[in-house]
Amino acid sequence: MNAPVAKQIPFEWQRPTGAASDPWAWLRNREDPDTIAYLEAENRYADEFFATHSTFVETVFEEIKSRVLETDLEAPVRKDTWWYTSRTEEGKSYPIHCRGASRETATDSVLLDENIEADGHEYFSLGAFAVSPDHRLLAWSSDTDGGERYTMKFRDLSTGAELADTLTDTAWGGCAWSVGAGTDSDALWVLYVKPDEAMRPFQVWRHCMGTDQAADALVFEDLDERFFVSVDLTRSDQWIVIESSSKLSSEVALIAASDPTATPAIVRPRADDIEYHLDHWGDRFVIVTNLEAEDFRVMTAPVDAPSQWTEFLAHEAGRRIVGAEPFATHLVVHEWHEAQQRLRVLWADGREHVIDLGLEPHEVELESNPEWHTTTVRFSYQSFTTPASVFEEDLITGTRTLLKQKPVPGVDLSRYTATREWAVAPDGTSVPVDVMRLSDAVANSSAPCVVYGYGSYEISLPPWFSVARLSLIDRGWTFAVVHPRGGGELGRRWYLDGKLLSKVNTFSDTIACCEHLAASGWAASGRLALRGGSAGGLLVGACINMRPDLFASAIAEVPFVDVVSTMSDPSLPLTVTEWEEWGDPREEPSASYMLSYSPYDNLGPHNYPAIYVTAGLNDPRVSYHEPAKWVAKLREIRGNDVPLVFKCEMGAGHGGPSGRYEMWRDEARVIAFLAATT
Repeated sequence: MNAPVAKQIPFEWQRPTGAASDPWAWLRNREDPDTIAYLEAENRYADEFFATHSTFVETVFEEIKSRVLETDLEAPVRKDTWWYTSRTEEGKSYPIHCRGASRETATDSVLLDENIEADGHEYFSLGAFAVSPDHRLLAWSSDTDGGERYTMKFRDLSTGAELADTLTDTAWGGCAWSVGAGTDSDALWVLYVKPDEAMRPFQVWRHCMGTDQAADALVFEDLDERFFVSVDLTRSDQWIVIESSSKLSSEVALIAASDPTATPAIVRPRADDIEYHLDHWGDRFVIVTNLEAEDFRVMTAPVDAPSQWTEFLAHEAGRRIVGAEPFATHLVVHEWHEAQQRLRVLWADGREHVIDLGLEPHEVELESNPEWHTTTVRFSYQSFTTPASVFEEDLITGTRTLLKQKPVPGVDLSRYTATREWAVAPDGTSVPVDVMRLSDAVANSSAPCVVYGYGSYEISLPPWFSVARLSLIDRGWTFAVVHPRGGGELGRRWYLDGKLLSKVNTFSDTIACCEHLAASGWAASGRLALRGGSAGGLLVGACINMRPDLFASAIAEVPFVDVVSTMSDPSLPLTVTEWEEWGDPREEPSASYMLSYSPYDNLGPHNYPAIYVTAGLNDPRVSYHEPAKWVAKLREIRGNDVPLVFKCEMGAGHGGPSGRYEMWRDEARVIAFLAATT
């Protein structure tokens, strides 16, 4: 039974006096007691809604839990003389990180138990996790409120004791260990990243172990508000790489890991619309760049002349090269080809081959491959119908070994199937959509269908396996992932045609995919649901404004829905960095164009679908007030009374709850909402 929902706010609430032109702008002030009271009132209403569906929520939660081997072990990976892994234990929410002297003993020594560190915190997120080159120390950082400001600590791995060194206010931009040279040859250093007031990682600092953070030295700073700074080691551990990247360009600076106090040397000065990423490959560097190559190419450069690039792998339109991982005798290139991920091996002598992964839509990623002199490669594979799996392939013989596949107890995976479909957008463009359903399902236009989409930042969405999703499929649902323009599945042009003054293509592509699913019989007309988070929440908001009649329900998680107001305010976190993605609404033609699709600004007196909205009070990426305002305005302006539920996590950020059991319960609530409203 649906909870009773009125057009107005469905609980006793008196709007504060003195309303501005935007009557809900006051919700931006989280220090105002009225704001917290409002959010808590919304949370109580959400709890009341889900209480009416508590039996279903618990049923789905137990289904999810039963399909997970709660006590499990990741495939151990060798680094020098140690084997590293992580494991989970039944009843515990977080992983336990371990190592041992052999594959069989990899769990013998506990490095970090996240459950212990999370104890007493409503939220816990592990940031850095980096073992020193000599394997003696662990640098690790954590965020305990979702605000993404991390505290870094250091652990002696022989004793398990924390050292006195503590680095506060660090960012998520990575860290890099280094052993000093010259008179400091015995010193151990770590380089780390700090954020500015807008939560932009912008500085790299150098810390000498055994000293106070106040003595740390600033190594690199980028004052251009469009650029994010990160630091890492090359695969060889011989070079420290400082990368500064905007949405459209990047710049790399190098420091020899043996000389951490040296001044960073810029490889090539930044240039508009030119990106490059660098790694170390024996006597040369390998560079992935879009210089005169829209979908990127691979270059090499001598170690003593890193700015002198020579082409190694030519550009091919539509084949988007994402990265190139160097080994002693070859490169493994990760790329998107025809809207599908793949791995390609390039030997130093010019030979190449593509690793065969079959035709089913899938995700493939390079796993940790710390060994340099090897002709095997580890990669992870998953699809809608195949759980996350780790393989090791011998590149000489072609022999492939399954090292680990996530168990799915009690599930017959042959009951499910997945296919690739193509929809046609209003301008004639073919748009891919990946579809999962029961193997014996018939395309008779009877199945409810949930469609997931993102379509921004050139982020591509390969299919992923989900035990929670099985609870929908088993009940006769169809599940689909759309790949609209704005993502990167079909190359850089696919991204460019879905951003800035072409952003509406993202939404019309998604609507075309939804209409295709209904027309092809895989979705029942009138039983479509749309789901997305963050920029995917923008997609949800824009699509239900454009076609409120098309959807029965929608899930908008931490949605970026107040586009014009947020992008007009440089004081808000990350606004300036986002102008290259969305445009600057303080000037034309961006102002009019962004206003034309901004979900908050385009709400009207329509019959909207049922909507479940989430937010995080500490979210630095999409401020809680955006979804809060959107929901408040929806309650006032919409023309119908279907469920509108808003849940704000008061102790978390952009990612929502952090423990796996609460994540499962959160997903059970989403499924319950879909089942009740679609």
